[in-house]
Amino acid sequence: MQHRRQFMKGAAALTAGCLGLNHFANPLFAAPSSSPFAEDLLNIRPLEGYSPNMGVLVAMLNYNRSTIIRSIKNLKVEELDFLIDPKANTIGALVLHLGAVDKFYQINSFEGRQQFNDAEKKEWDAAMRLGDKGRAEIKGHDAQWYIDKITAVRQKTLNELKKRDDQWLFAVDPLWSNAKDGKINTYWKWFHVCEHESNHRGQITWLKGRLPGAKGGGD
Repeated sequence: MQHRRQFMKGAAALTAGCLGLNHFANPLFAAPSSSPFAEDLLNIRPLEGYSPNMGVLVAMLNYNRSTIIRSIKNLKVEELDFLIDPKANTIGALVLHLGAVDKFYQINSFEGRQQFNDAEKKEWDAAMRLGDKGRAEIKGHDAQWYIDKITAVRQKTLNELKKRDDQWLFAVDPLWSNAKDGKINTYWKWFHVCEHESNHRGQITWLKGRLPGAKGGGD
């Protein structure tokens, strides 16, 4: 019972924090319905404007992205650039990495390409690779710069998903499917984008707790 009460208390705090965000007025998060999207953040369901299963997927993508923006929007440049050790990634680099992965799955699932073209590589290679390249190149930007970058990519994703249906979502990719992993469909690809974002949100939370002057303990 104690664990359940703690869980419910945490969930209530998360809900209150999410629903108080002004950035949900952004069209990126606006579901075409009569109620403001902010009121429906924790209501995972088919969204109008999308096929049924696509809408559920988009609701999850939207929620995950909202938590990323909430987590970084008040950080200073030096906090976004903070490197806890020589092999780590900064918070800013992790956020831009989310945009790079979103971009890759765009070109893969919407265009059938398996790699970035030269222009895309120039823009996204450091964020995709992270490591030494990311540490060297991704720095000096404020939180809004990162938010704008990942928002622009996600907006294109949402626009493209509106053009497609559940049949497309459940279609198996023969190039990605193999004897070891079995069948891999488009739904899994975008589910992976969603879980990938959750994974890095955990890293961002951990790094925030270790910023100079941070109290820690929130992870």
